[in-house]
Amino acid sequence: MAKAFPVTIYHNPKCSTSRQVLEMIAGAGRTPHVIEYLKAGWTIAQLKQLFADAGLTPRQALRTRASEAEQLGLLDPKVGDAKLLDAMVAHPVLVERPFVVTPRGTKLCRPKESVLELL
Repeated sequence: MAKAFPVTIYHNPKCSTSRQVLEMIAGAGRTPHVIEYLKAGWTIAQLKQLFADAGLTPRQALRTRASEAEQLGLLDPKVGDAKLLDAMVAHPVLVERPFVVTPRGTKLCRPKESVLELL
């Protein structure tokens, strides 16, 4: 049997993809550390590290379907990373989900099956 290792999911229980990824982690026999980021919030340092580890820019991790993204003018490609990060800290819903972190890597698990590469 494979050695167990820590799994962390940045989870939004209202998101069907996030719930499905959580189920896939449990189905693989893992008990993840679940961080409900809408309650816990973010810091700029956390987001920078998470995105760097996943190989993403703040723009790539922006939840463009969130109404706040349009309301705050964040869909404009001229908006820089600093403004995006500030907005994500102020409005955690602007971060796409779910992110999963294991010793095997960090991924934005969209599509949900991409979590399997981390388990």
